Amino acid sequence: MSIFTDRKLGFGTMRLPLKEASVETSIDIEHSCKMVDYYMEHGFTYFDTAWMYHGFESENAIKKALVERYPRDSYTLATKFHVGFASSSDDKERIFNTQLEKTGAQYFDYYLIHDIERGNYDKYKEYDAFNWAREKKAKGLIKHLGFSFHSDAELLDQILTEQPDMEFVQLQINYLDWESDNIQSRKCYEVATKHNCPVIVMEPVKGGTLANVPAEVEKMFKDREPSLSIPSWAIRFVASLDNVKMVLSGMSNMDQMIDNCSYMEDFKPLTEEEKELCILAGKMISGDIKIPCTGCSYCTEGCPLNIAIPKLFAAYNSDGNYDEAVADGGKASECVECGQCEGICPQHLPVITYLKDVATKYEG
Repeated sequence: MSIFTDRKLGFGTMRLPLKEASVETSIDIEHSCKMVDYYMEHGFTYFDTAWMYHGFESENAIKKALVERYPRDSYTLATKFHVGFASSSDDKERIFNTQLEKTGAQYFDYYLIHDIERGNYDKYKEYDAFNWAREKKAKGLIKHLGFSFHSDAELLDQILTEQPDMEFVQLQINYLDWESDNIQSRKCYEVATKHNCPVIVMEPVKGGTLANVPAEVEKMFKDREPSLSIPSWAIRFVASLDNVKMVLSGMSNMDQMIDNCSYMEDFKPLTEEEKELCILAGKMISGDIKIPCTGCSYCTEGCPLNIAIPKLFAAYNSDGNYDEAVADGGKASECVECGQCEGICPQHLPVITYLKDVATKYEG
């Protein structure tokens, strides 16, 4: 029996609407409530948040927009523990109890050991995070236990062998990263499937990259199906994979919500020909991306110079306004190369090197 519903669209709350575009904590609760209502009215129930999203405000927003407004048994809620935001093993308990308080959820339907990669798996084991979470599950505070993963297929195989009771794994999968040597979307998907471990997909649109594709790719998709949006191809590609049980979309406004619900409410998997079209699109797009940043903003919280790294990278990729990107933080040239950003980046980007590229372009 599946632990997921048949409705594969999940509401990711890492990119909620904001009152001030440059302030991650300024979540527009009224707009978020309208999005939650539309999502629920169309039969979807899976909400995903995390301790650090929106400058640690996403879980508070979930309480206001969802938990305080709907019966507890009408939705499912996922949140996460990330070892990078803990200074000792004792922080696990403090963070979990604070998450219960912030969300008001009483328990979590899905709980994830978050963002596991080669640089932190041993730390999770040192903190005994898996057994700790199992104890929470035994007490009914967690209904289903899994983990999210940002590393190579070999490590994923090791983890699923060592932790065989994990009920699901959350992977970055999209048609751009499908054959990527760095992300290894396909290889990781195949490892999870080999272990009979259900998959939740994150970053299906790669932080918006696959919503704003080159003109020739857009024409190719529109020639095939004029009525469907460009992002729909990315989300339907991953939702068509047999072992994918949920696809998270970080929707930021009502237009995105309406669009996603329109084709996921009565979801029809892609044909093999359509899947190949997506793979071709990925190959066409890959050469145009200078910095493959998804804009998750994990890197910004600990930056000693308050550099808005994702905004600088977005400006660089689009030849955008650099002055706007640095309006509320440091310049690229002010980076002190402390390395905290590279240590926490889920994409494993050489952030320091890219900041130098940005500085060279915009600051001479």
